Amino acid sequence: MWIRQIHRWLSIAFTVTVVANFIAMGLGEPSPWVVYSPLPPLFLLMFTGLYMFVLPYAAKWRSG
Repeated sequence: MWIRQIHRWLSIAFTVTVVANFIAMGLGEPSPWVVYSPLPPLFLLMFTGLYMFVLPYAAKWRSG
């Protein structure tokens, strides 16, 4: 399913941005765009994760 693939790639992007954030903090005071860069993938991960969580319940509800 395409939503699972998107979720997997978003998790990779989120992990990379968090690692980059820690590296930047180790080098000194990072700029705000580095600090807030993990947030967009995190929000998208939340929406795709909630969709995949609700999907089995919606299928039960539709089947009756």
